[in-house]
Amino acid sequence: MSGINPDLQKERNAATFDPYELTIWWDGGDEKHKKRKALEKLFLEDPELEDVLPLSYMSHKQLYESSIRKAVLISNKLRDLRDIGELSVDTYTALLGGSLGFALLKEGNPLSVHFVMFVPTILGQGTIDQQIEWLGKAWALNIIGTYAQTELGHGTFLRGLETRADYDEKTQQFVLNSPTLTAYKWWPGGLGHTANHAVVVAQLYTMGKFRGLAPFIVQIRDEETHMPMPGIDIGEIGTKLGMKSGNNGYLGFKNVRVPLNHMLMKNQQVLSDGTYIPPKNSALTYGTMMFVRVVLIRDASLALAKASTIAIRYSAVRRQSPIDPNKPEPQIMDHTTQQLKIFPQVAKAIVFRANGDIIYDMYTHVSQEIEKGALERLPEMHALSCCLKAVCSADAASGIEMCRLACGGHGYMDCSNFPTLYGMGTAVCTYEGENTVMLLQTARYLVKAYGQALNPQMQLVPTVAYIKEIIEKPEFVNFDGSPEAIVRAFQYVAANKIRIAYDRLEQQRKKGAIFEVAANRCGIEMTQAAELHARAFLALTALTELQALSRKVSPALGEIFQLLLELYLVDACLQRIGDFLRFIKLTEQDVNRLELHLQECLKRLRVNAVALVDGFDLHDRILDSALGAYDGNVYEKIFAAAKKSPLNEEPVNVSFHKYLKPLMKSNL
Repeated sequence: MSGINPDLQKERNAATFDPYELTIWWDGGDEKHKKRKALEKLFLEDPELEDVLPLSYMSHKQLYESSIRKAVLISNKLRDLRDIGELSVDTYTALLGGSLGFALLKEGNPLSVHFVMFVPTILGQGTIDQQIEWLGKAWALNIIGTYAQTELGHGTFLRGLETRADYDEKTQQFVLNSPTLTAYKWWPGGLGHTANHAVVVAQLYTMGKFRGLAPFIVQIRDEETHMPMPGIDIGEIGTKLGMKSGNNGYLGFKNVRVPLNHMLMKNQQVLSDGTYIPPKNSALTYGTMMFVRVVLIRDASLALAKASTIAIRYSAVRRQSPIDPNKPEPQIMDHTTQQLKIFPQVAKAIVFRANGDIIYDMYTHVSQEIEKGALERLPEMHALSCCLKAVCSADAASGIEMCRLACGGHGYMDCSNFPTLYGMGTAVCTYEGENTVMLLQTARYLVKAYGQALNPQMQLVPTVAYIKEIIEKPEFVNFDGSPEAIVRAFQYVAANKIRIAYDRLEQQRKKGAIFEVAANRCGIEMTQAAELHARAFLALTALTELQALSRKVSPALGEIFQLLLELYLVDACLQRIGDFLRFIKLTEQDVNRLELHLQECLKRLRVNAVALVDGFDLHDRILDSALGAYDGNVYEKIFAAAKKSPLNEEPVNVSFHKYLKPLMKSNL
């Protein structure tokens, strides 16, 4: 195969900044970058972790068995790293939910939920004694766990869960039952045929009284034979749009007994006589979900980085549709419409990455406060993680699809990796809380905050403080299209959307509707308010973080960060121009300036587009795309992928002689 595609090399030669400097920021510093490269070398150069046959040609059973084989190899390597003191949280993150993990197991790791949810739940919900009992076995993989919360009939609405745990004081055991088919646990990763233990979330009853939700550690399979335990009905739910090797399963209970100390009791307790001690705050029982939502914001950034890398490299190589009929076909990246499809996805990847770091730090700080018994900022953290999870996952899924469309017909092929990227990306829109429900949860917090803001003496927490400021100064003045003006305008739009939701809720309540009924009737206004709140937060943190970064890095990269900031904000503004016109009173001239500014941003970014995605430094195995490889030899790789089809192993398929030939000869 030839070397670097000349068009791609030309793009790299024309770059005005060093992509390696962006890579160091993206990786979180030079030390983390070195560790990532060493980790990639250790895992990606292991021939045992390569797929000889493309996954799309494997049966569902073959895919699972291959994934388990590789998951065990990865786990053994993790143990080796632990034994030499080279294992860290970053290593687990990279291999279980990061780019390296999905390169090795592109349709998901059946063991991921064990580390991402089973272990964190024991840490967050278990007492010290319970952590001592379970964590050592879990980290060593002496047991394999999953997290069973969602049911066939209920997902995000946790109060609707039907799995029931009744406490039997005589035996000091809980009796778990699935009273209906819809009570079966449905979706947990690794549950189908991988895990032998599960954290099971059930409705708790003691002394004949309903106490709320509680988590229990339940053994679901025998540790020696792996056969289901008595009373356990378990299996796998079947193929899906994406995450096809995640081994998602179902789980039903019939009089399954677990000991008293198998209920995780850090936040709530049941005493031996059945006395119930409730949690200080019911939200404490949802800590694992909040953690995962925070992590998903970073995952959205990575998904967009992958998709935009593939689309931009392909757009530099693909030549089609003359712009000037008197000149040869140009690189399709020269088309302004192509730039509009893919360049904003790069900007979102950068912005989401910066926001992901901010939210993770905020979550860590709030978690430390919670450990000390300070719960004041827990509602704020919950509301923010909900709406950001919803907005970032939705933007990532639509961004992946936009990049696929930008690659034309070739983007539809499995070898482009867009089908897998989209399957993984769109899954995030529904797991760990369906996005509309997430927005509604945030909206409840926002309308409450708006009511508090009407009180002159009330002080609001930082992320909603802008609501009070805008109530006090309701007129927006001097919109000049600058980043600062757009961020302020987003806050005005969000505050006014929240005001409308609040006012309409109050109107419904004055007519006699209880809050829940009123909230349903105003659901459209409430979800719009929550989305705009998330976008206002994204805009503000983009402004503060990217401007700060611009001053820390080289002038060349600083200019790029500033350009990406402008592109992100102007594009986000134009995407919601109707709301801006409604609340900010923009003139036609203002909108014209924004549109021209967007085109100018695209034009200025064009020369550095390839260098930008090179800065993400995504290994070819991680991209797994014939269209996005570093060398840009797109057509050779597409053809090589086609040759791997099992149908091409023989010149004539048996179906010709069995079906086609008799058909063609039948009318002679």
